[in-house]
Amino acid sequence: MDTTLTYHALMAEQDKRIAETVSRERGRLRNFIRQRVADASEAEDIMQDVFYEFVAAYRLPEPIEQVGAWLFRVARNRIIDRFRKKKEEPFPELSGDADEGNWLDEVLPSADAGPEAAYARSVLLEELYAALAELPEDQRAVFIAHELDGRSFKELAAESGVGVNTLLARKRYAVVHLRNRLQKIYDEFDL
Repeated sequence: MDTTLTYHALMAEQDKRIAETVSRERGRLRNFIRQRVADASEAEDIMQDVFYEFVAAYRLPEPIEQVGAWLFRVARNRIIDRFRKKKEEPFPELSGDADEGNWLDEVLPSADAGPEAAYARSVLLEELYAALAELPEDQRAVFIAHELDGRSFKELAAESGVGVNTLLARKRYAVVHLRNRLQKIYDEFDL
């Protein structure tokens, strides 16, 4: 009998702490999700998923150390899950004349396409900058000059004394590296 009462008392105490946490974090979590998800009902679904997962995790023997941070991390993961592709699509290949065009325009979602696309764009740009730092200096310089600064290969060749074909090859190596590096994060979004 005593173990049953103790179990019920423990569950009641857990329920009380869960309710307090939900009350305390609901507003901040809703704002966080709504900034990233335009559809109010979808945002509400995500928030409910997060709280459902919180209740399940809270009942486990291993305590959640920082509940607020945990909730926001789970919310971010649920938002990303909503943007996941329904089927695998490869990172866009360069079109036939893309060596002369802007590769970034082809692979990044437009910032004007809504909050989901803007969020995806910001995540991809953050990863892009990290991947750029991994490139050899000559490849990084050509990629940045052409893609970000909008300079032509002819202009870069005249300035540097390096042939256009060499510059094209350097950019191509940079694009291949970046595509490989960014494929996983690109797959997380429905682009």
